[in-house]
Amino acid sequence: MSRMLSDFDALVLGSYKDGSLTDIAAKEIPENLQRNIQEQFQYSGLKGKLGEVRMFYGLGGDDANIPKKIAVVALGINKGSEQSHDISEALEITRKATAIGVRSLRELDVKHVGVDIMLHEHGAAEGATLGLHRFDNLKSAKNQKASPLVSPIGSSTNVDDNLSWDTGLIYAQAQNHARTLAETPANLMTPTIFTETVQSFLKDLPNVKIVVHEKEWAVQKNMGSFLSVAKGSVEPLKFLEIHYNGGEEGQKPLAFVGKGITFDSGGISIKPSAKMAEMKGDMGGAAAVSSAIYGIAKLGLPINVVVSVPLCENMPSGIATKPGDVVRAMNGKSIEVDNTDAEGRLILADALYYTSSTYKPHSLIDVATLTGAMVVALGEIYSGVFTNSNKLWEQLLKAGKIANDPFWRMPLDDKYSEDIKKSIVADLVNVGPRGSGGSCVAAIFLKEFVSGLTDDTDVSEKENNSETLTDLDADMDKKIRYAHIDIAGSMITSRDSGYHVKGMTGRPTRSLIEFSKLVAQNPDFV
Repeated sequence: MSRMLSDFDALVLGSYKDGSLTDIAAKEIPENLQRNIQEQFQYSGLKGKLGEVRMFYGLGGDDANIPKKIAVVALGINKGSEQSHDISEALEITRKATAIGVRSLRELDVKHVGVDIMLHEHGAAEGATLGLHRFDNLKSAKNQKASPLVSPIGSSTNVDDNLSWDTGLIYAQAQNHARTLAETPANLMTPTIFTETVQSFLKDLPNVKIVVHEKEWAVQKNMGSFLSVAKGSVEPLKFLEIHYNGGEEGQKPLAFVGKGITFDSGGISIKPSAKMAEMKGDMGGAAAVSSAIYGIAKLGLPINVVVSVPLCENMPSGIATKPGDVVRAMNGKSIEVDNTDAEGRLILADALYYTSSTYKPHSLIDVATLTGAMVVALGEIYSGVFTNSNKLWEQLLKAGKIANDPFWRMPLDDKYSEDIKKSIVADLVNVGPRGSGGSCVAAIFLKEFVSGLTDDTDVSEKENNSETLTDLDADMDKKIRYAHIDIAGSMITSRDSGYHVKGMTGRPTRSLIEFSKLVAQNPDFV
């Protein structure tokens, strides 16, 4: 709901290259103030580059209805050029500008900021909410800083894409849940605390059911691969299931599986001490999929979704799994554990088989901070996607573009399986030799545990044959479409500007929500 300017003690306004305000803001701001802002904009030397910001004080003079603090942020475009930008561009321009504006005001002890919705209200809500996120609740009271309340100035009738201020809040709040889960120190985010935290932010949402399984359940299910990782820690494992039933009864679900290593020391194959503290975020995949359900349920999407999250620590101890040990997964395959620091694929193996064989989803997506090789390959900008379905890839690509939480496709090719089938004592080995394409080997290892998987794995050889691809995607309707998303690089960022906040990112939560919305709106997607 639109508010009066007098309700705010500060404003964030977007401006074009000539200093004029956006059409939305111009409807709310008195003409004399607009002229004053444009003059000050030009005097201040702003060039109109996206993200340039200037603070103005007392421009309204004695008018009590005009907030005394105004942040004007350049959008980097000319007035009247809005129509030349597609939705993803409009969203991103607005996210960046809004986040920069609210962050520039945050340190000025403001309580309530009015935000110009600029080019897109969904993007404005995302930018403001993501940009103001802090993780300071563990600091002493004097070092904690409250973020201001933000509300939109004006409203837009352009909601044909079903994205509004309210949806932007939901997407951003979901990612902030994931950020908090991943950023919390491991002693305060054990498997038990993780399940309790997720239950707390999902408890009042409709159509959500949560089930928490204990070790005895995993034993009964013969999850020897999962159990082998958990045995080295005194913290009890948990297997979290979240069901969202927003679709028709009996409708095939969409399934997400998230890697939930709440701390990864590497086990007996212990990691170097440098940056080991970051391994509190090795449950970033679990955080993302659990938080995506928050967004899906808040939006009330008409689909069914099941989330599976195996949770444990990977620690060295007298009873921890040793390099060379052989364990047996739920699907009966034996695995030689050559490296205990390749533990994520071991817990995901049982979770993938359980989820795919029990719930038979139309699409199964796992999210995991899986390989250092992915960090080397893509850095922190893209999350790597390995999938057997061209159609699924196109949908993820579209969702990532809209959220500006992008994906890059990597090969899911059976040729990489040669390196995991060379064990002389087991069906599989959990790592390949150095230089074998670590991320690709890990992905093909996971594929071994998806039940009912389509055979469309060698996409690269067929990509020039559109007719063949169409036939393959049609065949997938009767089988599971699978994607593995490696977020080892994108789980954390060193950037601290705009809506990027230094630390754990909570990615790809918003992309998963957007993907789910696209599926819900387009049944032919599956």
